[in-house]
Amino acid sequence: MVIRQKYLVAALAVGLAGAPLLAAASDDLLEGINAYREALADGNPSELVAAEGEELWKTPRGPKSASLEKCDLGLGPGVVKGASAQLPRYFKDTGKVQDLETRLMTCMETLQGLDSKAVVNAGWLKGEKEKMAALVAYIVTESNGQKIKIDMRPPQMKKMYELGKLAFYHRAGPMDFSCATCHGDQGKRIRMQELPDLRTQEGAAAGWGSWPAYRVSNGQFWTMQHRLNDCYRQQRTAEPIYGSDVTIALSVYLAATANGGKVMTPGIKR
Repeated sequence: MVIRQKYLVAALAVGLAGAPLLAAASDDLLEGINAYREALADGNPSELVAAEGEELWKTPRGPKSASLEKCDLGLGPGVVKGASAQLPRYFKDTGKVQDLETRLMTCMETLQGLDSKAVVNAGWLKGEKEKMAALVAYIVTESNGQKIKIDMRPPQMKKMYELGKLAFYHRAGPMDFSCATCHGDQGKRIRMQELPDLRTQEGAAAGWGSWPAYRVSNGQFWTMQHRLNDCYRQQRTAEPIYGSDVTIALSVYLAATANGGKVMTPGIKR
């Protein structure tokens, strides 16, 4: 027992002595990661996706052979500049709280006569979901640098916020994970990716404010709906239906918490 204790004391001493070196290495790694991201941001591949989205926005499609140029994203028909910085929001014409993607589906149905089920049922980045991603890339680019400004006055928004908060802390799946498991503490990181504390304004602004984003690891542009769905997949639990209330509620919770932060979309992620 005495020998074992001596070994434990010696191991602890070595660990403590090496802590500054590990901290320095961690700081150097983080600095390198940030420099890498800054270099990528100078030529963000999302720009190509956004260019496709702008063309889709202006191109007549569907049974009504109409473009989306009269789509009201909350700031008036056709106004794109700054629109995504104020989404999700409550829309009187649908009587629903909608995020960018569900609002675009409404416009595609009413203006173009397209069935939103084609988007909902498509695979990620396939068919109409691929077109949706391009449209999202175009629209969020037009809010880059603006302040996140979510209108929480409507009671419908307050209800969705509470539902989103509940969903954020709800544990599920074989690993008993929730969103808060990864995003409910300070200073967490998985591999090379920081995990912002989404409970705080600063963390939510860093997280919510930088999505949608281009993912370098798979060379794809992901929308916020895509990102939230993948969070559930990583929890090993049931994945939500595209555009469902729970995904919009989570978005309301995150966006409202991030209020006043800066929009940095499209972001660059690992």
